[in-house]
Amino acid sequence: QVNFVVCQLFALLAAIWFRTYLHSSKTSPFIRHVVATLLGLYLALFCFGWYALHFVIQSGISYYIMIIIGVENMHKYCFVFALGYLTVCQITRVYIFDYGQYSADFSGPMMIITQKITSLAFEIHDGMFRKNEDLTPSQRCLAVRRMPSLLEYLSYNCNFMGILAGPLCSYKDYITFIEGRSYQLQQSEANGKEDTKYEQTDPSPNIAVAQKLLICGLSLLFHMTITKTLPVEYNIDDNFRATASWPVRFFYLYVSLMAARPKYYFAWTLADAINNAAGFGFRGYDKNGGTHWDLISNLRIQQIEFSTSFKMFLDNWNIQTALWLKRVCYERATFSPTIQTFILSAIWHGVYPGYYLTFLTGVLMTLAARAVRNNIRHYFVESPAVKLCYDIITWMATQVAISYTVVPFVLLSVKPSFTFYSSCYFCLHIASILVLLVFPLKRTQKGSKKHESVQPVWSKKLEEEHLLQKNSYSTTNNSFSQKQEVTCRYQALKQ
Repeated sequence: QVNFVVCQLFALLAAIWFRTYLHSSKTSPFIRHVVATLLGLYLALFCFGWYALHFVIQSGISYYIMIIIGVENMHKYCFVFALGYLTVCQITRVYIFDYGQYSADFSGPMMIITQKITSLAFEIHDGMFRKNEDLTPSQRCLAVRRMPSLLEYLSYNCNFMGILAGPLCSYKDYITFIEGRSYQLQQSEANGKEDTKYEQTDPSPNIAVAQKLLICGLSLLFHMTITKTLPVEYNIDDNFRATASWPVRFFYLYVSLMAARPKYYFAWTLADAINNAAGFGFRGYDKNGGTHWDLISNLRIQQIEFSTSFKMFLDNWNIQTALWLKRVCYERATFSPTIQTFILSAIWHGVYPGYYLTFLTGVLMTLAARAVRNNIRHYFVESPAVKLCYDIITWMATQVAISYTVVPFVLLSVKPSFTFYSSCYFCLHIASILVLLVFPLKRTQKGSKKHESVQPVWSKKLEEEHLLQKNSYSTTNNSFSQKQEVTCRYQALKQ
């Protein structure tokens, strides 16, 4: 863990140097790719030793699969290989070396690389094999229409900005950043015609980086002082369960899980700051000219802590992973997309039984929360006073439900997880099942409207905001592709 933090701080300094001395206006994309890759592999070697070879092996074999299989089926083979290789490494690490240890290990970066390998394989398949009219708007914006070189591929997977903690970014956004192509914005004239203008400005990330480093410092301070005094394991302590009242137990459940979150806030916000310091992550300007550096941000802390629905929490937690799951699984699932997506999420996270208990419980909670929201919420939104009461009640219910769901994720093993759930008499499991029996879910229409009528656990609004508000361009010279992307950005500007 110390190595991880030291390496991330070194990456932050390297990012500042990279943006200052290897800026795209001064250096060729080839040099930027080479330096970003070598620095990334050096950090991986320093932090994980020779286990870092797994990153190169996984990326190299995946690239070989892409070349020999062809664009028609490579996304399937890459998906199976990358996820299978990750799973084998996780099994080895967990059941042979250090079961239950929260040490920083090499499988963490492999999880991010697996996301990149699979998402890029699908993007190439969409861009080079599928017809444009068969793609969703988000798939058209992300589609890659030429095969990346080996250097570009390794740079995307193993660059120093994201090799240790991510976050995931789209291949096209990364290449645009490396090549330093100007932001192309479309604005609408009064007569309705579109006027294309080129922005040559290079906004400074200094304020955004400083703000995120402040959040990192506060999160780390909270983790080191408060988290250890509120262990999640105390929820299954025999004396506590025997003597504490139900309100006290549920209150401690909430505060102990809330106290467990700052370590994620620290790691993900620091990773975001590193990318921003290198000049990567700029999403665009608001109507007042303010800059947004949240293109690849992984969380929104305020929305997480004040979530009033299960869906709102998941929309703002591990955002890039949620988008990855939506793009590679939910949108492409032929049946039960919610269940398939939760299962994939559990497999990707690792092989601890607690992960599967959490995500299977999450399926129930998600469906029940959706049923309640669809059938009840509209009765409470007309009066501001009533809506405030509704929001307070749903905030309390959401925080308890989230905490209840993720306890096995922290405890990891089956026995302590079932000890906790049995001590609560599986109350929220039973309540969720009763809700699903009492309140009907909205029926879905067959065909293309199916995925539109049943929302995934993260909102389509999040996907649109993430994809449409990016001021970046494809590496391809295909004019139709560029026109589609310009349209995406223009719609975002109108919002």
